[in-house]
Amino acid sequence: MRAFRPARRVPAVVVAALLAVGSLLLLLEIVSGLVGRPLRWIPYDRMLAWASTTSWSDPLVLLGAAVVTLIGVALLLSALVPGRPRMVPVRSGDPDLIIGLRPRSVARALAHAAEQVPGVRSARGRLRGQTFAVTPTTYGGDVDQDVRGAVLSRLAGYDLVHPYRVAVRGRR
Repeated sequence: MRAFRPARRVPAVVVAALLAVGSLLLLLEIVSGLVGRPLRWIPYDRMLAWASTTSWSDPLVLLGAAVVTLIGVALLLSALVPGRPRMVPVRSGDPDLIIGLRPRSVARALAHAAEQVPGVRSARGRLRGQTFAVTPTTYGGDVDQDVRGAVLSRLAGYDLVHPYRVAVRGRR
């Protein structure tokens, strides 16, 4: 089941790249200083002079601390909040085997099931969170309950590992 858990690759790559660039810059400064020819890409003389004359209650220090804290909280939340699933886990006949279907494929299959209901001209399906939203376009009759039944029947045939809700909102 761990294979179907969505990964948060973009925030991880951003943090890794920033840390790698910062570490490389710091390494180059240290090595060049040890060799006797400092690069001085990082203006640490000015930063040291500013830091030694500035108090902790200075508005600029507090603003910088708030910005760094907000960036850290945003990165932490982006790591904790689950992303969009890449696959919908489905049980197979073998209890030790779980397969994955693309969410778009399942949504299209549910839309196709809705299109088989008499009075439905076309239908669209989408996955939003834990809900499959099916929007049938009808010829004018109220067929939402019939569409809901057909969609739920098709969804039950897949034997999904996690329960999903179904929302049907017809258009005329």
